[in-house]
Amino acid sequence: MKNTYFDLIDQTYYFPQDGFDLQDGYLTFHGISLKYLIEKYGTPFKLIYLPRISDQIKKAKNLFNRAIKKHGYQGNYYYCYCTKCCHFSHVVKTALKEEVNLETSSSFDIDLIWKLFEEGYVTKDKIILHNGYKTKSYLEKIMHLVEAGFSNSVIILDSKSELEEIGAYAKKLGKKISIGIRTATNEEPQSAYYTSRLGIRSSEILDFYQNEIKDNPFVSLKMFHFFVDAGIKDTMYYWGEFQKAIKLFVQLKKVCPSLKSVNLGGGFPVRNNLNFTYDYEYMINEVVGNLKQICIDEGIDEPDIFTEFGKYTVGESGAIIFSVLEQKQQNDTELWYMVDNSLMNTIPDAWSMDEKFILLPVNKWKNEYAHVSIGGISCDRSDYYNSEDMNQQVMLPRFSKEEAEPLYVGFFHTGAYQDSISGYGGIKHCLIPAPKHIIIDRDGKGNFVDAVYRHEQTAEEMFQILGY
Repeated sequence: MKNTYFDLIDQTYYFPQDGFDLQDGYLTFHGISLKYLIEKYGTPFKLIYLPRISDQIKKAKNLFNRAIKKHGYQGNYYYCYCTKCCHFSHVVKTALKEEVNLETSSSFDIDLIWKLFEEGYVTKDKIILHNGYKTKSYLEKIMHLVEAGFSNSVIILDSKSELEEIGAYAKKLGKKISIGIRTATNEEPQSAYYTSRLGIRSSEILDFYQNEIKDNPFVSLKMFHFFVDAGIKDTMYYWGEFQKAIKLFVQLKKVCPSLKSVNLGGGFPVRNNLNFTYDYEYMINEVVGNLKQICIDEGIDEPDIFTEFGKYTVGESGAIIFSVLEQKQQNDTELWYMVDNSLMNTIPDAWSMDEKFILLPVNKWKNEYAHVSIGGISCDRSDYYNSEDMNQQVMLPRFSKEEAEPLYVGFFHTGAYQDSISGYGGIKHCLIPAPKHIIIDRDGKGNFVDAVYRHEQTAEEMFQILGY
């Protein structure tokens, strides 16, 4: 009977597959030897593989441009990166090399734009979309960008109350401000609430435009924005919200000649299990084809298409590698593998939002496997991971104390939101240090280049923050 971990994976999934393979019995990630990194840096560590970011951007751009050509679509496509997903300079600058546009969501995001401008990564003609609730500080900084000559800065209204403040700033500057309107979409049926708190109520948008925007000398409506939190998926729910939103866009377009673009919001999913299937080409063709047909039927020009991809851009570039410190058999059925950091600190959205990631061992693929739960070393009961996507159990190789090498495990496609949610550096639960952070790129010859971005957090760094 086949009962090794390799047999389990081989019988259950297509393996090897994109990004994952074995080399001399050890797992590789996009061709990177994890054994080499473990021996060089020790565990735990986070890694980010920058070329994957470029690959994802190119893939989406190519598919949208091919769909536009296929359908004879008259609008253009614009890819925006959501900075909130991962603010690290090496991530944002890698994305900008692929000529993406940017989306901001808070006051300090504008300071980030200035940093990028000063370093030559952003020019004043870069398209920058400003989402999120507009605090006084956030609006002031956006207006400073406009005053300085950022000609493609678009403020997307999240609330009707924002318009008055924008108009007041625009009057002072003597400039007409480009704005967008975000419509509030309905949430999925299982959500705790029915309609998103973000955006303007759809039934109020047409009157809002006619009464407060149409003859306003200080603003020009350029963009219609809708956001489906579950992402762009081939579901009845998504297509229902898509059709409602586009119907509203058509009504708005017929009375607003300056309205030139539709922002799809939401994002593409990333692989969170080895059985992941998603037809990106099909979905993009359906989106473009539907927009084309609706515009033909209604006799309006086809709008430019904007997308805001954050998790899709960086999610598949990241991984976190741990050592298993100990096996603990707590009862007849529950076996715990204790890893050398806190899961709550390193993959916080696994417990806060029930996100799932690809979990694989780095070594011991020829060992027998067992159903296990993974425990972090903090004292919190929530510091664990015990189910894969689609409610599958976690299976990992067994090992004995006599084996010279410990079991190493990795969580993969963790490049998005982890540090944004837990806070990079800073104070961690139980004062467990943030692990070292490794950046991996390729040089001009295609060879891997790895470097430490930051070493494991020290006690002194924490104590300084705490005032000791």
